[in-house]
Amino acid sequence: MAMTLAMLLLAWKLRIATPLFIVGDRLSVFISPKPFFWIMGRVGGYNHLKQLGVSSTALAQLLLGGIGGMLYALVQRTRPVPWRETAAAFIFLPMVLSLILLWPVLGTHYAGLPIDAARITTSLTLALCFFIFERVLVLSYLFLTSGGSQTSELSREFTPAIGRRAFLLSTAGLLLTGGVAAIARKLFTIATFSYDGTQYKGPAVQPITPNDQFYCVTKNVVDPRVNEGLWHLEICGLVQNPRTYRMQDLQAMGMIDQETTLMCISNGLDAGLMSNAIWRGVAMPDLLQAAGPLPGAARVKLYGVDNYTDTVPLEKALESTTMIAFEMNGERLPDRHGFPARAIVPGYFGEKHVKWLTRIEVTGRDAKGFYEEQGWGPDFIVPTRSRIDLPANESWYKLAELSQKGVVVKGVAFGGDRGISQVELSTDDAESWDDATITYSGTKLTWALWRYEWKPDESGDYVLVVRATDGQGDVQEFEEDREFTSGITGFHKIVVHIYA
Repeated sequence: MAMTLAMLLLAWKLRIATPLFIVGDRLSVFISPKPFFWIMGRVGGYNHLKQLGVSSTALAQLLLGGIGGMLYALVQRTRPVPWRETAAAFIFLPMVLSLILLWPVLGTHYAGLPIDAARITTSLTLALCFFIFERVLVLSYLFLTSGGSQTSELSREFTPAIGRRAFLLSTAGLLLTGGVAAIARKLFTIATFSYDGTQYKGPAVQPITPNDQFYCVTKNVVDPRVNEGLWHLEICGLVQNPRTYRMQDLQAMGMIDQETTLMCISNGLDAGLMSNAIWRGVAMPDLLQAAGPLPGAARVKLYGVDNYTDTVPLEKALESTTMIAFEMNGERLPDRHGFPARAIVPGYFGEKHVKWLTRIEVTGRDAKGFYEEQGWGPDFIVPTRSRIDLPANESWYKLAELSQKGVVVKGVAFGGDRGISQVELSTDDAESWDDATITYSGTKLTWALWRYEWKPDESGDYVLVVRATDGQGDVQEFEEDREFTSGITGFHKIVVHIYA
């Protein structure tokens, strides 16, 4: 309990990663998407899965700690255990195992400490937590059994003297448990559960999504809140001139403004994991060209301070529209959207737009990111998609009331970095198509908003379907052989009932 309390305090006050929060990150890459979604469905969604992961890690930690304490007590009853042995068993051994098992995620730091420094900090605090476990265990046992020989201790195990000490230790344990519960509640209030999975859809969709309504997906239980004074951006790997930039260095460079739409790879045909914003920042090619990629460079690996990583081809990173954003819709990047910096990679799914960006590493062809290791992909380019936001599925309208105003049908269409040139609507389940009016065309990097005024001639059940054509003239289609791990394709349909 003392060790768990220390871990929670470190996470709450210093935003240091502890096993309670990073064990899930380490294990999730070994679970492929299909069983991952099965598990998520069984527990009630991604947020419930994250809560289960943290609570399971805490319970496993308490269980292992309890077993370790019992083994120590059994040995101590047969012979005195010197401090060298307890340090080896409860500090050195757990430390070695943690470094081996958790090394890929030890660079996590929720306040924005650079990766190498974060790895050292996390390792030292782990050692501190194990030291607390060892000291509390040994001193508690000595306090409980002090006074008399081992033989007398065994004979007096349930005497009033031992009982008083046990009561005091139990009371201390309850106080520690109360502290754990109190800090856990505080961490719960700042956790991502309230906004992870935020969707933006419906009849009120605007061309530019307000920051507080912008869709949000995060792997974290607690998202970073970066201290700008600790943060820096590294350019490293297969480059001639590695560089490190502070925020003032980046802000002194030439800024660009760019409107770009982002969409999650797991966005359903009718879902709202898609939003549009105006981003302000610097072009990523400027930083990469200054660093000078070396022969053999093929991909760019992007790192967040939360240990999230993803990769893009070097040629994509060198496109003029690929950028590092510091502002969103004229404001500082919100914490949940990546303050102080995030990548914007037009035409690619949202997972490539790494938040809380702290390192850009030029690598060879075999580099993989967080979700790539889990099995997502291999295609991360956004297919042309469209959606009906109004009317809602299974809506009912009276025919006599539609003779003048009709039914307003509207929604969005998105073609990645290819733009949208046409949107069509069918009211007979794709038997025939009519042109819809594009009310907001945006740019080739954004979604388009469309509208259609429909006046049905007779009552009945109608199946409305929408399809879009991208800026290159390619019509939206259903790719039957496309894996869901590369983003689904198809057509959004709704049913509308017209009654006499």
